[in-house]
Amino acid sequence: MFTFDQLAGFIAVAEELHFGRAAERLNMTQPPLSRQIQKLEKSIGTELLERDNRKVQLTPAGNAFLDEAKRLVALANRAPVTARRIATGRSGVLRVGFTAASGFSILGPLLEEIAAILPQVDIDLQELVTGEQIQGLLTGELDMGLARPPFDREVFDSHLLYRESMVLAVPSGHRLTDLRRPVEDADLRDEPLIMHSPTKAAYFYDLVVRMHDIRHGNVVHTVSQILTMVSLVAARRGVAFVPHSATLLAIKGVDFLPLSGSDSEDPVELHAIWNRKVANPALRRLLQDLEFRTE
Repeated sequence: MFTFDQLAGFIAVAEELHFGRAAERLNMTQPPLSRQIQKLEKSIGTELLERDNRKVQLTPAGNAFLDEAKRLVALANRAPVTARRIATGRSGVLRVGFTAASGFSILGPLLEEIAAILPQVDIDLQELVTGEQIQGLLTGELDMGLARPPFDREVFDSHLLYRESMVLAVPSGHRLTDLRRPVEDADLRDEPLIMHSPTKAAYFYDLVVRMHDIRHGNVVHTVSQILTMVSLVAARRGVAFVPHSATLLAIKGVDFLPLSGSDSEDPVELHAIWNRKVANPALRRLLQDLEFRTE
């Protein structure tokens, strides 16, 4: 097998087409350089150079091998730099999970921040519900999640990204839009309701049933995604409890009304979460530069 010293010697001779000048360029004498080329040719199994007392020139095989030799040497020179960049979190891949709702709110600005801090790190985005993100963080398939509570704080560190209120999405022109006050549970007694799935959207389901007196007989659709809920409202299939960030969807035919009876002013939370056993150097660097703190 050939060595990188042999490749460097061959490249120098191929570019200089003169053993003396190539040896001088490499800070060595001509005889050991000649032996390097001979060993390289023996290893490859073909002549790379034609030489006589007056000139040196590349064989067709030498011409073809020169490009590959340059690539190999460049790769060898680049590999330690790449390894150091990955080790310090300046290169590599950061795998981020996010909920659908965060995709039309915080995700864009957060990605801009990540790109500014880690410009040479590739971001692998995966749209997942919170339960799937937690599983991915446990198995190492994800580095960070944008997820809803609750989660095991002994296993995960977190940073609260934002809080927001719940609002009621209603079809444009709905009778509730004429109210001069926040919508109360009694106002929804006879309204068809588009509800969150108790399994696939457990966070919002639990939040809504805790905050409001839900008449389950009024539920006409059960879905898992906020975008689907708002689209069904636009189709005049019913009304829906959604986070305030759903207003950013700007879907025509939908109005958003304030709600009364909330347990808190901004009950909806979104956290950045990550495994306390951080393994990815890019994540360590991101957490350091963003100054995330444990909630």
